[in-house]
Amino acid sequence: MVALFDYCAFGKGGAAPSIDTSMHGLVEFDHVDHLHPDSIIALATSKDGEKLTAECFGEEILWVDWRRPGFQLGLDMAKIAKDNPKAKGCVLGGHGLTTWGVTSKECEERSIWAITKAEEFIKAKGKADPFGKKESKYAPLDSAKRKERAAALAPYLRGIASKDVRMLGSFTDNDVVLDFLQGSKLMALASLGTSCPDHFLRTKISPMVLDTKPDAPLDEVINRANELHAEYRKNYAAYYNRHAKKDSPAMRGADPLIILVPGVGMFSYGKDKQTARVAGEFYINAINVMRGAEALSTYAPIAESEKFRIEYWDLEEAKLKRMPKPKPLAGKIALVTGAASGLGKATAERLAAEGACVVVADRDLEGATKLATELGGKDKAIAVAMDVTSEQAIADAMAQTMLAFGGIDIVINNAGISIAKPITETTVADWDLQLDIMARGSFLVSREAAKALKAQGMGGDIIYISSKNSVFAGSNNVAYGATKAAQSHQVRLLAVELGEFGIRVNGINPDGVVKGSGIFAGGWGS
Repeated sequence: MVALFDYCAFGKGGAAPSIDTSMHGLVEFDHVDHLHPDSIIALATSKDGEKLTAECFGEEILWVDWRRPGFQLGLDMAKIAKDNPKAKGCVLGGHGLTTWGVTSKECEERSIWAITKAEEFIKAKGKADPFGKKESKYAPLDSAKRKERAAALAPYLRGIASKDVRMLGSFTDNDVVLDFLQGSKLMALASLGTSCPDHFLRTKISPMVLDTKPDAPLDEVINRANELHAEYRKNYAAYYNRHAKKDSPAMRGADPLIILVPGVGMFSYGKDKQTARVAGEFYINAINVMRGAEALSTYAPIAESEKFRIEYWDLEEAKLKRMPKPKPLAGKIALVTGAASGLGKATAERLAAEGACVVVADRDLEGATKLATELGGKDKAIAVAMDVTSEQAIADAMAQTMLAFGGIDIVINNAGISIAKPITETTVADWDLQLDIMARGSFLVSREAAKALKAQGMGGDIIYISSKNSVFAGSNNVAYGATKAAQSHQVRLLAVELGEFGIRVNGINPDGVVKGSGIFAGGWGS
């Protein structure tokens, strides 16, 4: 029987396994697995990987020098298996593990056996400090301060990662990442880049490392990030030009997909949240690989020219061209206030349907969480508790947005309330509450959003859901009408102020929205 390779990555350190069903070769065995487990790639990317593989496995797992995956590789492995009846599989230099067996179960058992044996070999033979001495200047901030700094940096770094193509972001500060970022070998190892094609196709060949102290002044860190970005783009263009041929695909962008911030964590980027998250998970795989290789020997990834051949492989380009056309709001991040019900809920649903990632903000966290789940879960939507009368609640919700998706593009000021009474019965408390929620609340939300939008340098949209009552004079709603008029004028003022930054500010004046409305549920208009 002729079988296709199964192509997957077994990862640790928080990286979830991922599967790519693309064909990598044909082998004349009943069952074949082709895997990318961290422990095996650690052997495969070691300077003396062939020797270490023999020491670990003897004649049961053989070594094959690096070559690009494909039909010929499958034929070569078939011959190796035929000529070496004791062999259960091969380690492909710079790549991964192939095992074979008479049955699927035997093949699976051999794969698990080989992975476990390699893990045990590294644990028994490896040195304790593979990333070198811990640098005190890069000691991790405490958890709360890491999150605070990451949220502050996120919009600036998203702007850096999106110079060529708009990106969404993901952030992690798990122990695997922080340990790598504190080692004295960080710069040297990061510059070598990843090796396994399954890694660098999602992470680019190397990350950008922000070499400032974790608690350095924010302005200093941002200035340094911009300098490093310019250098990264120059180096990536030079890498492309060194290896590109006349028929090579055009350069796909020179911005980093992984940005490492010592003492803080890792930012990863992609065209959508899932892609960004998976890029980070694969770089964690790469960290584990470097740890194993350095523990046993010296990390020695495949040649740069081979990385280019994989990254700009015709088959990879063809796969990218077959991707479905993105939805209109793909790559955008939208925050909607008062989104758990009524007009806000309908708006959030429409934004998600058009491809945006949505932050469902509401005082009703239970309702917001229910809607976020319905919209697709954490890669599509998150729920945040937000009382728009609280500056701290708004700042916290904006920080959660930065950490979840990397930034923000669209803000919908929808939260509102109405208390309909004649002026003689309208209390100061009635007046203050409506102005606090709508006029003051939309001002506070817009202020925090404007900070992030300006930091990104990518433009954006702020939209006010006002009311026909902002221009229509009716009885028994002086507080509601006055506060809606205030919102409408905020639109005009902010449109003038923020236009130079590419930030559009618009207002919508709907008539009564009855279905699912919290206002009408409260009896207004009855």
